[in-house]
Amino acid sequence: MTPAAAPAGLPMVYLVDDEDVVRDALAWLLRSRRLLSEGHASAEAFEAMLDALPPATRTDWPRAPSCLLLDVRMPGLSGLALFDRLVERGLTPVLPVIFLTGHADVPTAVAAVKRGAFDFVEKPFSDNALVDRVEQALAASAAAIAARRRLQAVQRAVAELTDRERDVMHLVVAGRPNKLIADALDISVRTVEVHRARVFDKMNVRSAVELANLLREPGAES
Repeated sequence: MTPAAAPAGLPMVYLVDDEDVVRDALAWLLRSRRLLSEGHASAEAFEAMLDALPPATRTDWPRAPSCLLLDVRMPGLSGLALFDRLVERGLTPVLPVIFLTGHADVPTAVAAVKRGAFDFVEKPFSDNALVDRVEQALAASAAAIAARRRLQAVQRAVAELTDRERDVMHLVVAGRPNKLIADALDISVRTVEVHRARVFDKMNVRSAVELANLLREPGAES
């Protein structure tokens, strides 16, 4: 199953392990808890799948809650190297990574957790404990995807503002009353009121406080 073919809105667990038997066992375990999965035999194969995504969907992939079960040691590109590339792509908040490790890899996995991996699970693992962590990772993914959508909505709204509306918006957020905004921009108070109302309408807020909270998000005006 490709990401584009996954049923809309349903959680997806990606499995990256070079051993077929491990991927099959994990897929069976996840099915027993009614979770969809998609297996990849190497880090390169998973990265190729990402690179093959249509350009229009790359900025908001994944659209449904997702997580990645990732083996640390594999031929070719290691799990750790793939994780570093996912971090560079900014995917780890929406695609939490759970490392599957042998005993010797535990220190490496712990270091990865400190850099943003969701968790690591040592082999052999408890089936129930692993799926519990997967479900927690999917919940974290859902929250991150929702936050990303909110930010994108704010960015679209800001992009619709005229230059003058942006000027007014910044002064409103700074706490300036309409009279001082009018003086600063050399326009009438009535014009300020019109621009202010349009800003509130486009940004879908009812107060300057709500507006300030929206714009406080990193990247809101990018």
